[in-house]
Amino acid sequence: MATMIAASAARAQEQAMSLDDKVNQIFADSTGWFVSLIFSNFPGTAFPWIVGWLVIGAVVFTVYFGFIQFRVIGHAIALVKGDYSDPNDAGEVSHFQALATALSGTVGLGNIAGVAVAIGIGGPGATFWMILAGLMGMATKFTECTLGVKYRNEYADGRVSGGPMYYLTKGFTERGLPGGKILAVLFSIFCILGALGGGNMFQANQAHQQISGVLGEYPGWITGLVFAGLVFAVIIGGIKSIARVTEKVVPFMGILYVGTALIIIAMNYDLIGWAFGQIFEGAFTGLGVAGGFVGALIQGFKRAAFSNEAGVGSAAIAHSAVRTKEPITEGYVALLEPFIDTVIVCTMTALVIIITQQLVSDPLTGMYLLNDAGTAVRTVGDTSGVGLTSAAFGSKISWFPYVLALAVVLFAFSTMITWSYYGLKAWTYLFGEGETKELVFKVIFCIFVVIGAASQLGPVIDFSDAAIFAMAVVNIIGLYALMPIVKRELESYAGRLKSGEIKKFA
Repeated sequence: MATMIAASAARAQEQAMSLDDKVNQIFADSTGWFVSLIFSNFPGTAFPWIVGWLVIGAVVFTVYFGFIQFRVIGHAIALVKGDYSDPNDAGEVSHFQALATALSGTVGLGNIAGVAVAIGIGGPGATFWMILAGLMGMATKFTECTLGVKYRNEYADGRVSGGPMYYLTKGFTERGLPGGKILAVLFSIFCILGALGGGNMFQANQAHQQISGVLGEYPGWITGLVFAGLVFAVIIGGIKSIARVTEKVVPFMGILYVGTALIIIAMNYDLIGWAFGQIFEGAFTGLGVAGGFVGALIQGFKRAAFSNEAGVGSAAIAHSAVRTKEPITEGYVALLEPFIDTVIVCTMTALVIIITQQLVSDPLTGMYLLNDAGTAVRTVGDTSGVGLTSAAFGSKISWFPYVLALAVVLFAFSTMITWSYYGLKAWTYLFGEGETKELVFKVIFCIFVVIGAASQLGPVIDFSDAAIFAMAVVNIIGLYALMPIVKRELESYAGRLKSGEIKKFA
């Protein structure tokens, strides 16, 4: 009997694997061109054009708005604290809840595994370029989230809907520009695809892998069902329910992860100066890594762009739900997001990897040694990705893999509930508002949680990642067209704040 059961289980697993393989092949054949188009490099370089698109946009907005991210940090923090919040303003969540919700969509596996990949390929110098790109991305978030609030729809029952699909439509009409509706529909389609894949299936899949790595192997659909149940319990209540969860989960997981990193750094306090020296020297010389200085720059810019999603337009959907009558205030709040995500959390990961000396260097020259393939820096134990981060923390704290597993689960869960809201708003833009239409999307989203945890759908995830960055192509076109409107809002608000017309409520 036991033999028969084992044989049946083996057959079922084989059939499931073959189904995975078939789905993979179908997706690879039909969508490979789209993935290649989005992630292809500039001719003759190893630099993805989509990263250049995001970074150039960030530089343009930084210069156009007079380095806004360095001038208004104090006021942005005051807004998050609620100093200027009028409870009677239209909207569904506070400034802090909107920030926490948007952060929960960006602070995730990229901060743990993605940074490790960047450091592994680009060396310590990638950290410098990652921080620089994160600082520039603050201006992009400011631009898109100001527009998100300005052009949102406010309904009689108190709910709001906003995001790029609304400012592309209304803003283009206001300026007499053609093509806004087409861009809005394209953005919405890409957003739904990205929400179901990278914002859902990939998160569930990685969470299952981390949990099974600690607890031992077991079927992925079990993890999927648990996550689907938890996700549905939160998202059924809409943005207010999501915000109530994220305002608790995001600070907890941030303090847990950054706090542990700071403990590791403190345990190696004598190497802090050396680590920063490696970052600055590696940024301009490469210290022998694959691709040298250019390799470090590419990896740093790529990691920042992929981590904080500045320019993708997703965060504008969450920030649009804020209670305010001043669009510019949420632009101020939103610019804190890349700073927290990239400059703080990503940098903590990078510092721990560098300071625990996971990267192997030549003791005579100080140059980093490459692996056998010559594609990345040799690491202690030949680890990479999340394994490299885990090894770095585990080298000083033996039980850290358990903390990392908890962090991954929290990051994955918070990312899923936030991206469900992004996908939902794109869905209702295309198909109309209404409880039944919303419920249909929420059920579909939860089904994809189970599929993601139970399957190995590589090309499906690649396609959804490409869809997320296709959102950026559409969104940044809109930001260029509408940035004069943001400037007008900025000048008006700054003038009224200076004159004392805008007062504190708390």
